[in-house]
Amino acid sequence: MSLENTSVNKSYGGWTKHYSHHSEVLNCDMRFAIYLPPQTANGQKVPVVYFLSGLTCTDENFIQKAGAQRMAAELGIAIVAPDTSPRGDDVADDEAYDLGKGAGFYVNATQAPWNRHYQMYDYVMNELPQLVEATFPVTDHRSIFGHSMGGHGALVMALRHPDRFKSVSAFSPIGNPVDCPWGQKAFTAYLGEDRSTWAEYDASLLMRKASGAVPALVDQGEADNFLAEQLKPETLEAAAKASGYPLELNRREGYDHSYYFIASFIDDHLRFHAKHLSA
Repeated sequence: MSLENTSVNKSYGGWTKHYSHHSEVLNCDMRFAIYLPPQTANGQKVPVVYFLSGLTCTDENFIQKAGAQRMAAELGIAIVAPDTSPRGDDVADDEAYDLGKGAGFYVNATQAPWNRHYQMYDYVMNELPQLVEATFPVTDHRSIFGHSMGGHGALVMALRHPDRFKSVSAFSPIGNPVDCPWGQKAFTAYLGEDRSTWAEYDASLLMRKASGAVPALVDQGEADNFLAEQLKPETLEAAAKASGYPLELNRREGYDHSYYFIASFIDDHLRFHAKHLSA
């Protein structure tokens, strides 16, 4: 699979790069960002953390706003940030911000017209890691984290595939999408009216019955405008309590849903992942 390097910026001794490539899974051209820490300059392979962004975001938001490069350079870990949905003129879309482009929800769509392109689950789980590991100096030790819609995606992937990830974390995740407006709208469009198919993409439902455990860290701002209606962290807490899942959930007074919140605690999350990636 051919990659086109579209930008390069040196940062904390390493390199922040953007690439485009054709995705067979998504049937369109895609972009992703990668930060390669200075340890890779001599060919040393490093573990990699995947970051999944939230609604309306692209591959650029996290890599530009989170301030993750300094700690990633210190810890010697790579970061990969994919886009949030398929892109292109022939890709199905919706006028609303919470459906279509920028709102892929990290599921494999089964309903037309979305199923032609919206296979973000398989893209993030399989196609992108295969490409990254074949191209860049990274090991097959992976962790995953995300924000909001991306926090939902990260938790779901780690819960469904505990053998694939060393750790998982999330900022302000959509914890119970089957029971919130964002999730219900997206799942109805992408997955159809049969709600039994939605459960495999709901972190709270998956955590409640989890058999394998990936260490999990969640940070939630108490001043988040979406807290009560959309995010519902209490459902994750209840699920973890019911199953004994190793979840650490921190409620952060005064913090909202923005990248100011993410940047404030990004070092904690990267240290958390580095600890488990090196174990």
